Amino acid sequence: RAQMAPLLLVAGLLLAELPVVALAQPAQSAAPEAEPAAEAPAKDPVEDFARPMGPPDPFNRGTPRGSMVGFLSAARAQDHERAAEYLDLRRLSAEEQARGPELARHLRVVLDQSPWGDVVNLAPVNEGLANDGLPAWQDRVGDIQTAAGPVPILLQRVARGEDQVRIWKVSAATVSQIPDLYAEFEPIWLDEYLTPFFFEFELVGVALWKWMSLAALLAGASLLALLIAGTTTRLVGVVVTRGHEAFDERVVHHVRGPVRLAWTVILFAIGRRSLGLSLGLAGALRLVENLLLVVAAAWLLFRLIDLVALALRVRAERRSNVGLLPALVPGARIAKILIVLIGGLGVLGTLGVNVSAAVAGFGVGGIAVALAAQKSLENLFGGASLFADRPVRVGDFFRYGDQVGTVEEIGLRSTRVRTLDRTVVTIPNAEFSNLRLENFARRDRMRIHTMIGVRYETTPEQLRFLLARLRQILLAHPRVTDDPARVRFVSFGAYSLDIEVFAYVDTPDWSEFLGIREDVYLRFIDAVKESGTGFAFPSTTTYVGRDTGLDEEEIRQAEARVGEW
Repeated sequence: RAQMAPLLLVAGLLLAELPVVALAQPAQSAAPEAEPAAEAPAKDPVEDFARPMGPPDPFNRGTPRGSMVGFLSAARAQDHERAAEYLDLRRLSAEEQARGPELARHLRVVLDQSPWGDVVNLAPVNEGLANDGLPAWQDRVGDIQTAAGPVPILLQRVARGEDQVRIWKVSAATVSQIPDLYAEFEPIWLDEYLTPFFFEFELVGVALWKWMSLAALLAGASLLALLIAGTTTRLVGVVVTRGHEAFDERVVHHVRGPVRLAWTVILFAIGRRSLGLSLGLAGALRLVENLLLVVAAAWLLFRLIDLVALALRVRAERRSNVGLLPALVPGARIAKILIVLIGGLGVLGTLGVNVSAAVAGFGVGGIAVALAAQKSLENLFGGASLFADRPVRVGDFFRYGDQVGTVEEIGLRSTRVRTLDRTVVTIPNAEFSNLRLENFARRDRMRIHTMIGVRYETTPEQLRFLLARLRQILLAHPRVTDDPARVRFVSFGAYSLDIEVFAYVDTPDWSEFLGIREDVYLRFIDAVKESGTGFAFPSTTTYVGRDTGLDEEEIRQAEARVGEW
């Protein structure tokens, strides 16, 4: 009993306080019921921003951002009945309110064609944006740029039906301006010629009549570009080639394609601006147009390089400057590679890539590529040195190292040589440019150089006769030059008296030279026989008695002739 006493005391106190709490609760609940009756007539329901939202809005119009997103989503999905729920049509007549879906479609067309802002910047709360210079019940979506100046697009907080929940809609002032905005951005005169189907049916958010217009515009631009390109290229061909008709045709054939493509793109770009396309479609077409112009420019430069190479080839063949011909093909290839690199940078710039950063990246990557492709770069520079110095040309017969052959092709990386065995040897340019090259095709004359050894039994008079006869043969020949043309007794050999013959044949042709040298050598044999001596050869002579082994009569005749001289 003593332990329960404190608990009983606390329970008694609580029971004593219950009447007081019960009496206080009715007094507190009576005050809120009296406040709405006093405040309701003092505030406009439209401006009562403290009023709770109540049931959720089925169209998500509780915030400016949600209302605008819902309108754009419904309009672009071609659900114009739903899109009309986002327009404040209260100031319109019943007949005009029936045109709500049409007004929603017109407003979406205007917004698609003019940069007005971004829904992300709209308020995500029911109260809207504060301190924006507008009444608390209005928010600005953005401005439409017109010929008369910017027209604001406003959202307005209005009461929703009977429950008076505050929602956001496109303001009545903006709705009243939709017909004028649509008339400025769209050719409404087409309504007289086309049925509503061509305006209401859309593909990717673009009306059918605009797709048809784009197709017709592309066809017309292509036909007109064909006429313009043919005329301009013909005039350029006549001016550049100065009336050489055969060359004019080649100029027109090479240039017409890229010029026609460029004119087609330009005419199409000019024409489509009058169609009032959406910003998305216009941006996509602009990107494609820029890419096609880059392609046309690169294509035109490719053709111009071919034309320059063709003109240089014609001029080189006309002037017999065959040394220029081997450098034309590799030079054209290098120029085209540079154009591809520059065109690639242009495409990256068109796609929005930072070209400076790309070039810097290419520079860093180029170092790695250069290290990895060191041998290829050596061959490339070796080929450049071959084209610059031109030690050999295509078709030249030459000696490289301890081999000989004919140059068939000098490429950017390697040189191909046809050997005497009719095989093809491919030599990297870096190695080929460091070889000792002897070009036989560059000779203006060809040398006759030989040693004639006569027997030791030859007398001085015979030797003088033979020297004179050999000189006479050289000087009398029409294809042997007289400076220098020498025949000299030069040495006493191990088993012969040595006579050196040195002269040049006036021909660069090897086959012709072989024939001339053969004729001269045959005459030399006759001269040796005519002098009464003979050719020496390695031998051992044994003399028996007084036999000299020579014809005594021929010796006396030779001595007699020398005496006469």
